[in-house]
Amino acid sequence: MKKKELKITISEYNGAEELPAEDKKLLLEAVKSASRSYAPYSEFHVGAAVLLENGKIVCGSNQENAAYPAGLCAERVALFYANSQYPGVAVKALAIAAKADHFVLDKPISPCGTCRQVIAETESRQKSKMKIIMQGETGPVNVTEGIENLLPLTFYEEKLKKK
Repeated sequence: MKKKELKITISEYNGAEELPAEDKKLLLEAVKSASRSYAPYSEFHVGAAVLLENGKIVCGSNQENAAYPAGLCAERVALFYANSQYPGVAVKALAIAAKADHFVLDKPISPCGTCRQVIAETESRQKSKMKIIMQGETGPVNVTEGIENLLPLTFYEEKLKKK
């Protein structure tokens, strides 16, 4: 048996004010998007903003449904919309922000497992990593380069290709 150690790298900022201007602007768009979520069941509002290589910003928010699996996370709403409207344009960065109705999120929100897999496939398709910026309502902001820092043992589509 051999053991392998996996290492991830995340930069932690004290708050959005410490971020570079472009990242701060993107995060502000994610915060605005969270206020447009439809979350009557969880009362947990998530916003995402995607910065494309062409400079466009595309936003999304979580959209819930009484049949829970029918809802969609903010990250996927934004990434799917970006790809449908700007096919072939790479995602440079993804910002995620969240707020809850009955408590304060004092830690950064990270993508769920399904969203992590969608981010991984987006990076694989565009053959480049994206910056991922994560924030709660208060507290630090976490930033990482590439999904492998959030999903180290990623399942890639080449595993599905037939010869």
